[in-house]
Amino acid sequence: MWEKISRLWKLKDLRNKILFVLGLLIIFRLAAHIPIPGVDINNLRNFFSNNQFLGMLNIFTGGALENFSIVTLGVGPYITASIIFQLLISIVPKLEELSKEPDGQKKMNQYMRLLTVPLAIAQSYATITLLQKSGQGIIGTMSPIQLITSIVLITGGSIFLMWIGELITEKKVGNGTSLIIFAGIVARIPKTLQQILATFDPAKIPLIVIFIIIAIITIVGIVFITEAQRNIPVSYARQIRGNRVYGGMTTHLPLRVNQAGVIPIIFAVSLVLLPPLIGQFIVASASGVIRDAAQFVVTLFNNQIFYGAIYFLLVFVFTYFYTAVIFHPDQIAENLQKQGGFIPGIRPGKLTASYLKQVSNRILLAGAAFLGVIAILPLILKGVGGNGFSSMAIGGTSLLIVVSVAIETVKQVQSQLTVRDYDNF
Repeated sequence: MWEKISRLWKLKDLRNKILFVLGLLIIFRLAAHIPIPGVDINNLRNFFSNNQFLGMLNIFTGGALENFSIVTLGVGPYITASIIFQLLISIVPKLEELSKEPDGQKKMNQYMRLLTVPLAIAQSYATITLLQKSGQGIIGTMSPIQLITSIVLITGGSIFLMWIGELITEKKVGNGTSLIIFAGIVARIPKTLQQILATFDPAKIPLIVIFIIIAIITIVGIVFITEAQRNIPVSYARQIRGNRVYGGMTTHLPLRVNQAGVIPIIFAVSLVLLPPLIGQFIVASASGVIRDAAQFVVTLFNNQIFYGAIYFLLVFVFTYFYTAVIFHPDQIAENLQKQGGFIPGIRPGKLTASYLKQVSNRILLAGAAFLGVIAILPLILKGVGGNGFSSMAIGGTSLLIVVSVAIETVKQVQSQLTVRDYDNF
């Protein structure tokens, strides 16, 4: 490991990329501490500490929502736009055809950027209105100019983070959106440790030990399922060109058990938080029917069994869904056939594509189920161990994202080192 870090630091271009990414993440953390005027921060933090769903949402903004900063929405609107377009691609034939064109992905990315703007405006207005109607004295009455100014600042902050995320992704040392969420979660660790030390009680030592053991088991499980893969044997036919013989070798095609990485977790959390947030937003409605329906939704999602079941189901479904988006067995089968490769015992073409799809779905079943279980494991422990594990309901999801993003980023950096090794050779 230290040898790789040493090589990483000696390669000037790669070192500059990493420093550039770190600089952008520092800018994000600075922006997360620039508050919107007219907000009572103390009342806001008390409100978030007593609300499970807003507390989890605050973690994914890196504390920006708790501070009601200019980047208070984080990359949430961009993630929502991405989810909408991923769904539209699967049900709208024209968008599916557009995504397969040479410049189709660039056009889709541009559409997602454009959709992010109205989503950010809507979410910023909803957030301000929710805090005004919370009855906690967080935000007082705003004039139209103050309201428009706050919405513009929050929307601009979201677009700014979207731009930062894309700049990070272009450097190919990690996914920009994931790294922004990663930085937000990691930035809260010192504060959490400070709270633990400030309220330390020797009687809590067994609970802390159990927490550490569970965290280690979770990390091992995440690493195991992320690194696991099924190797499909591939043989290449011999080709004679003049006096030389090409091909005739055997290799393998790796199919990862979890090809979607951390994206299903991010998608699932974004959606599972939406209904209770909307419910809390309209729970003070003048209409009795709407008020009762909103209260029912909030109460339903406060039920840990229902919440855990929905969370597990969304992680499971999005794992399959996102894998279907990024994994194209038809293209792989076509490329193998063009290169003279084949899977022993399977005919090239459609039969190879069908075989790859079948194997992918089979191993993905274990990957999606395992990922879902890890996601809801803190909720299970909370139900078994009582309030002693209440903080782990958020900690488990955060740990899942942190470990997955770290593995993904390390792999991309290693691939950059490998490319430079080949260039030198």
